[in-house]
Amino acid sequence: MSIDFSDSALLSYLDTCSEEQFEALPFGAIKMNHQNIIERYNQAQCEITGYETLQVLGKEFFRDVAPCTHHYMVSEQYMMNSELDSMVHFTFNHNLKPITVKLRLLKSASSQYLLTERLD
Repeated sequence: MSIDFSDSALLSYLDTCSEEQFEALPFGAIKMNHQNIIERYNQAQCEITGYETLQVLGKEFFRDVAPCTHHYMVSEQYMMNSELDSMVHFTFNHNLKPITVKLRLLKSASSQYLLTERLD
């Protein structure tokens, strides 16, 4: 199955995909629990940020990995909404040169994901 960054069924796909399918996504993907602890971090995300999966697994995303996302456009969206599916243009700038991306914020009662598509 081919899956696209803007696919309306993406949340459902992510919740059921295998580790191999998650790794093969053509965009960055981070799965977090509802306490924002990273549970999965795919290779495309590693290539965008320069972090290796083992460096970030088990860490709090907004505090420990990408504090530049800890504000109303990103982290507060997860806090304020029990369900979420929105896209945001953003620039990662913590511990790396600025990288312009499109973020897709997904959240349901059972999971949450932050997806990254590089724009530059």
